[in-house]
Amino acid sequence: MKPDEFRRVGHEVIDWIADYRERIETFPVLSPVAPGWVRDHLAPLPEQPEHGFDGLLHDLDTVVLPGTTHWQHPSFFAYFPSNASLPSVLGDLLSTGLGVQGMLWATSPAATELEQHLMAELAKAMALPDHFEGVIQDTASSAALVAVLTALHRHGDDWRNKGVRGDEVVYVSGQTHSSLAKATRIVGLGEDNLRSIEVDPDTLAMNADALAAQVARDRADGLRPILVCASIGTTSTGAVDPVEAIADLCAAEDLWLHVDAAWAGPAALLPEHRHLFAGVERADSFGANAHKWLLTAFDLSLYWTAHPDTLVQALTILPEYLRNDATESGAVVDFRDWQVPLGRRFRALKLWAVVRWYGLEGLRQHLRGHIALAEALEAKVEHSRDWLTAAPRSLALLTIRHRDGDQATRDALLRINASGEAYVTHTVVNGHFAIRVAIGSETTEARHVDALWNRLEA
Repeated sequence: MKPDEFRRVGHEVIDWIADYRERIETFPVLSPVAPGWVRDHLAPLPEQPEHGFDGLLHDLDTVVLPGTTHWQHPSFFAYFPSNASLPSVLGDLLSTGLGVQGMLWATSPAATELEQHLMAELAKAMALPDHFEGVIQDTASSAALVAVLTALHRHGDDWRNKGVRGDEVVYVSGQTHSSLAKATRIVGLGEDNLRSIEVDPDTLAMNADALAAQVARDRADGLRPILVCASIGTTSTGAVDPVEAIADLCAAEDLWLHVDAAWAGPAALLPEHRHLFAGVERADSFGANAHKWLLTAFDLSLYWTAHPDTLVQALTILPEYLRNDATESGAVVDFRDWQVPLGRRFRALKLWAVVRWYGLEGLRQHLRGHIALAEALEAKVEHSRDWLTAAPRSLALLTIRHRDGDQATRDALLRINASGEAYVTHTVVNGHFAIRVAIGSETTEARHVDALWNRLEA
């Protein structure tokens, strides 16, 4: 493809994306196709070049779109948002167009230094401590794995050469994201080395006293506690763990404290909600996803650590073919040592595009608007004869259940999702089936939330 061909076809692709976003509300939010439908409608790969995108765009319209669940739809209330704002789409295009591989400073100085600048500026805007140093991971799952690996290195006896001893213990709550369980498994520790601490039945936050008691029991049994994950905004209900109390324990017991704020983290941009982040300044690592609530196309996860040297020591491997003068000088950062994979995309460019387009104040308005919509929905639930909250509202996440019980709640969820007019998911709270309403799409307005409420009340 020559640059002039790219220009012509690129205009067609941009037009297709723009048209799709303009008509996104005409599609059912949840794809209605049966398993295998998409594959059955795809043609064999062409033997000869097509020299155009006409056929590909036709297949997008006739095969891909029917098989797509529309995450950018304003009535997408499932899981958490995955905002691919159009400025971030263009930023991603620029990153891909440059085609750099930023594993070393030397392989693209701009990729490294723009990321350093962006992470430092965001930390300042979110009132994070000055001693935090940041790096972009792909997802919060990778961030959790990096945290566990760094904790193992800090607490291990020659861990890099000998691996885990098998007596290391990681602590989560029953509400912690499953990525911590997976990370524990990946590093070679089994389920027996993961402790699920009880939560407060009202707030669903980790019980710090129960955590302290479990750590004491494990030490008495000759085990080695290494890491606690505290959550700010759990996936199930948005619960906020008592980070201050957990930080006290971690300081006393020399445990790595990882704070997972994958969804709620961007709310630190809002001064009125910074009380939720009390104690984060004492964490060893802190993660928040820009690809959930911060208008940035998947994947881009923000990860800060108070101990970058320990992280690099845990993950660095320097074969001869990666040696270069800049690295040897010690004057630069090579982000390959801050993550699990060697290669890395120029992800910072799409987040930079977002911040430049909206400005920090625009991002704050985006967050506040969703919180206000959730507050309005909460008020409707409080005055409803049929619905009640299953857990306290957390920012823009509301968890509700029907007064008539689990089956009535389940029936409402199935009815809404089958209609194609909205998409919600469920969780279980204190034994009760509940619906999660996660408000976060860039184009969601009061009319979309009101329409969802009318369907719930039907």
